[in-house]
Amino acid sequence: MPARSAIQRWLLLTAAVVLAHLALMGLVSDTLTPLNQAARAESTFVTRTVTEPLSLQPLAPTPVEASKVKPQAKARVAAVQPKQQVDTSAVVSDTRSTDISPAEAVVPEPPVAAVEPEPPASVPEAKPTPDITQAPAVKPLHVDPERLSGSKRLTYTLMTSKFPFSLNAELLWRNLGDHYSARLRYSAFGQSRMQTSQGQITSTGLAPDRFADKYRSELATHFNRAQGTISFSANTPDAPLLAGAQDRLSVLVQLGALVASDPAHFEPGTTLSLQTAGPRNAIVWLFTVMPAEALELPGGPLQTVKLERQPRELYEQKIEVWLAPQLDYLPARIRVTDANGESADQQWQSTELATEAD
Repeated sequence: MPARSAIQRWLLLTAAVVLAHLALMGLVSDTLTPLNQAARAESTFVTRTVTEPLSLQPLAPTPVEASKVKPQAKARVAAVQPKQQVDTSAVVSDTRSTDISPAEAVVPEPPVAAVEPEPPASVPEAKPTPDITQAPAVKPLHVDPERLSGSKRLTYTLMTSKFPFSLNAELLWRNLGDHYSARLRYSAFGQSRMQTSQGQITSTGLAPDRFADKYRSELATHFNRAQGTISFSANTPDAPLLAGAQDRLSVLVQLGALVASDPAHFEPGTTLSLQTAGPRNAIVWLFTVMPAEALELPGGPLQTVKLERQPRELYEQKIEVWLAPQLDYLPARIRVTDANGESADQQWQSTELATEAD
């Protein structure tokens, strides 16, 4: 009898162990099936893999998440406002911080006339953009090619309110008789940004054929005179080509060519109307002649004629250009102020003749 009892206890123990192993294997097997994985996910939480750059806009909850969000949490989500995205194409970091080493900085996109910010999709309380075909041309365009500056290389010091260090700037102007080329380059710490303009020299001054703005990549603007349009490599809509149209680099030289051709004609208060094309659009810029100014610049004292463009929209820049007779009316100083108050001041430092090798 004791032997039988021992055998029965051994059989019962063996059966219990077998059942326990079967139950454990069944549980492991169940957790490896997709159906069970989905059921477990619903009972716990949902994870998602983000394959695109993370947006600051709050993500809409999935049905599972929505069913588990408390009313108070939903109210907090609804109150979150998307932060403004930072444009990193200009600088790698915010140089307003005092712990940034200048050696780690790259050349910013200085707020110069050639790189004015493009109009935003919508601007609160902004006036409608003026119809460029209706903009008045107060003074007729006429240029004496003999008064146009010869080929020169001008260097500048550029200081901005945004960065604690100065940049080097260089304007290379080449007068080739019936055509021209211009290059404006900014550089610092081995990095550079460059705008170029090429075109014809006519009785009305410069007639650009191509404008390019190159920083990390190049955007080009083409003046199609046969079709009467201005086209953009940025795939923005074509613009009508108006008489005397300039780009954002050639306009700086064109202003000097106009004043040099007839200085007495440009008294203070005179307004010039010039269609000016950038990398993505073409709008009319209105320049007003201001009283003459004597400047003390890094390159020395100069007498200048000042022209000023006042913004007509909230996003536009204020542009001040000082033209110096001693520099054949090429720009001696350019100061640009953005809508947010940040400014860049480009001041003449030296001049030399340009060579064929430039």
